[in-house]
Amino acid sequence: MGEKLKVGIVGGTGMVGQRFIQLLDQHPWFKVAAIAASAKSAGRTYEEAVQGRWKMATPIPEAVKNIVVQDASKVEEVTDQVDFVFCAVDMKKDEIRALEEAYAKTGTPVISNNSAHRWTPDVPMVIPEINPQHIEVIEAQRKRLGTDRGFIAVKPNCSIQSYVPALHALLDFEPTTVVASTYQAISGAGKNFTDWPEMLDNVIPYIGGEEEKSEQEPLRIWGHVEGGQIIKASTPLITTQCIRVPVTDGHLATIFVSFKKKPTKAEIIERWNQFKGRPQELGLPSAPKQFITYFEEENRPQTKLDRDLEHGMGVSTGRLREDTVYDYKFVGLSHNTLRGAAGGAVLIAELLKAEGYIQAK
Repeated sequence: MGEKLKVGIVGGTGMVGQRFIQLLDQHPWFKVAAIAASAKSAGRTYEEAVQGRWKMATPIPEAVKNIVVQDASKVEEVTDQVDFVFCAVDMKKDEIRALEEAYAKTGTPVISNNSAHRWTPDVPMVIPEINPQHIEVIEAQRKRLGTDRGFIAVKPNCSIQSYVPALHALLDFEPTTVVASTYQAISGAGKNFTDWPEMLDNVIPYIGGEEEKSEQEPLRIWGHVEGGQIIKASTPLITTQCIRVPVTDGHLATIFVSFKKKPTKAEIIERWNQFKGRPQELGLPSAPKQFITYFEEENRPQTKLDRDLEHGMGVSTGRLREDTVYDYKFVGLSHNTLRGAAGGAVLIAELLKAEGYIQAK
């Protein structure tokens, strides 16, 4: 690949920003060249800025300890040092939209972990194995933003990764109705048990905005590109409940589904085991070799045992059986801060690099 591309992490001191730092350490294509955060963190070394709040299981990588954190609002000072940025800021949505567009207008590609641009018509929201063709809208977006090189691409909500891949592999059987309940880890809220002790021995049956995202975002992913924008799909009908559970990492889902053309159980399992997408074809560095793994055991997948499958980038399913109301029911699991957040965004960047959308300045 030649010289590594220089990456900026905007929002680098938060939990997802820290995960980006961890994942990019020793990455074969990318290296961290700049870290930006709020004005209160700016001017300090990264090690000083995250002192007492480093949440990863591995130590702060040596390569970033002495990088001086910049003010994320000083866009051109950051973009002058990098080829593209990952964005994982904690701000109001309208502020995030404006900030990400400001970065893109400098000619800098932005791979966003935020939800602010997920419904912007010409911004692709990508699970690389499922809808890589949506990156075509980048050309229309560049025209709107007035840039030849910059753009914004986003990853979808973390909870849907536990069931959308499994359903996607079955799309030609035409799923009509989906009922999904997600049991979501506390890291999805950017927290651990130290700073959220109320979650110990507790379940909270509400996550703000999560159910709407879980019902609508899959339809955008299954949509099509038309006239320089993404038109969302109209089916299947999806209804969800999203629940916070006392787990560090890993979002588990229970799914009920009916089909227009009901497959056999053997056909479903074969589709899951055989499914490959563009990242597997391209051999991208972060791509899982086995995207969907089906467990035959009655008590799998389990969050603690299986969330790190394929370095946290694989999706697992299990307990597939016929249902008395719907055609089938099953369980899905994905790692929310790897496949569902920073890891998914890194994989998007790898796809965009491989397809020629991200290049050295």
